[in-house]
Amino acid sequence: MALNKRVVNIISNRNYESRKTSEILVSKLRKSGFEPSVTYDEKAELNICIGGDGAFLRAVHRSKFPSIPFVGINTGHLGFFQEITPDGIDTFIQRYISGDYNIDEIFLVSASICSDEKCYYQTAINEIVIKGIASKIIHLDVSIDNNHLEKFSGDGLIISTPVGSTAYNYSAGGSIIHPSIKALQITPISPIISNAYRSLPNSTIIPGDSVIKINPERRYMNSILIVNDGYEYKYKDISTIDLTISKKTIYKLNFSKDMYWENLKNKFL
Repeated sequence: MALNKRVVNIISNRNYESRKTSEILVSKLRKSGFEPSVTYDEKAELNICIGGDGAFLRAVHRSKFPSIPFVGINTGHLGFFQEITPDGIDTFIQRYISGDYNIDEIFLVSASICSDEKCYYQTAINEIVIKGIASKIIHLDVSIDNNHLEKFSGDGLIISTPVGSTAYNYSAGGSIIHPSIKALQITPISPIISNAYRSLPNSTIIPGDSVIKINPERRYMNSILIVNDGYEYKYKDISTIDLTISKKTIYKLNFSKDMYWENLKNKFL
């Protein structure tokens, strides 16, 4: 590999449109003096993800939340992570070479899932969901910084990041939070409100330096399903789940300060 080459990772899903776009992108990058890599190179200066939002999420997880910035080319449905259209590749390359972009920091959510004997750790971009296996009702004690908030009963809880606030959280009735705000959101899924269980019916926004502690009732310790950005995980004898803003962050190129609001309007209105 020539020393003057600038390495760029190309991460694409397998559908026809994405593969075709990847071939065009590789050719154009080479002509502009870059060295495109379709196998992940940890020394690359940029990750270009081709597909929809799902492809973006998978790419970040598989590359283990790197410090290399991401940018997305959208070949799927309108999403919030994929900013470039396939017919805008030339403009993107020109603006990237000239430095005409900003780099946004994206906050993540981390979970520590513990039994009496062992802890497991998860990091998510959009959300971590705590719900019942086989759609069972679950009962959870929820505290914020050791202050008891509620005794939840229902289908589950979504703990979402600001970028995840427009995903599952929004569909469940949660609020939209701008990605620049360092916060987490707790959104109930079909809460039951009774004399025994005092579940909040609406979402709650938590400061970024706070710890959300969730304790399943003992009889439900093996009825809990953890869903991380759509990936399901089952653990035995869960006693405590602690959720916080992660110490990890990822970075994304942004070519317009108005893109978020344009996406918001085009996607939901």
